[in-house]
Amino acid sequence: MKRIVCLAALACGLLSVPAQAQSRIAVVDLKKVFDGYWRTKQADTQLKERAADFEKARNGLIEDYKKSNEEFRTFVESAQDPALSQEERDKRKKELEKKQNDLREQENSIRTFDQNSRQALAEQQGRMRESVLRDIRGVVDEKARVGGYNLVFDVAATTVNQTPVVMYNTLAGTDADLSDVVLKQLNANAPADGAKAPETPAADDKSKDKK
Repeated sequence: MKRIVCLAALACGLLSVPAQAQSRIAVVDLKKVFDGYWRTKQADTQLKERAADFEKARNGLIEDYKKSNEEFRTFVESAQDPALSQEERDKRKKELEKKQNDLREQENSIRTFDQNSRQALAEQQGRMRESVLRDIRGVVDEKARVGGYNLVFDVAATTVNQTPVVMYNTLAGTDADLSDVVLKQLNANAPADGAKAPETPAADDKSKDKK
């Protein structure tokens, strides 16, 4: 709501300025650009691959836990054999406690693995998203300067209530719509197979700065 109020106030301010001093406004569909950028697709592929590696490792932990749990149940049944001597029963009781503790440790290991893997994926996703957005901002800034635009609105933006920030727009598809030109420049140096290209966000950012 605050964003809508600010935009409305800004629009009113612009309308009150004399025609010769009016600011030039452009728009960009950030979702379209973000989704269409080759590095976004590359990042998604890398994220899925890492998630698959985590899942594979987790499945291994689960299989080990199932085997240990089955062995524990078998040992419980054997420890209840009435033919065992008291000494043997005491011995197996201690072993039973140890196996039970081992199971708890395996359960804790699985929970810790789940937490760490989720955190690692979230952090990787955040880093990749920020890196991609830096690229996009850089090109948008460049196009805005060259075109003499003072403001660039993201027409895909929504409020916290999932309502559009830009309620009315007649610039889509015109020269003031930077979406396609920004996306074209971002994908100009896309590798033949962008999804499998090595992730080098730092190098990419530096190379774009030089341009």
